Amino acid sequence: MNSRRDRRSIRAALFDGIEEGGVRALYNNHDIDEHDNNIAIDGLQDRVNILKALTGDMHEELETHNKLLDKMGHSMDASRGTLYGNLDRFKKVFQTKSNRHMAAIVASFIATFFLIYYLIRCFSAIE
Repeated sequence: MNSRRDRRSIRAALFDGIEEGGVRALYNNHDIDEHDNNIAIDGLQDRVNILKALTGDMHEELETHNKLLDKMGHSMDASRGTLYGNLDRFKKVFQTKSNRHMAAIVASFIATFFLIYYLIRCFSAIE
């Protein structure tokens, strides 16, 4: 019981005369508001700096993506030109009868090759 009294007397000595909210009563209300405002301003400055860094990173990322897309567009244009060139060559090949005959022979050889390959594969799967 004596230890309880000692704890109470120590507590009373520490908080003597300070009621709930009494700590704020020791300071001027204006000083507290100014201090809270400064803390809020510091927090906002930190957030603004983070957002500024984030938008800078986003800008750099967008620039790299735009460069990549430009390169892809140029590559697609080059591929389109190559394909149109090959298409023109095929048209020239099929314009004459002898070339059509040669193309038919090549197509028949390719078809025969795939037919033999398919038959061999089917028979080997059965056995």
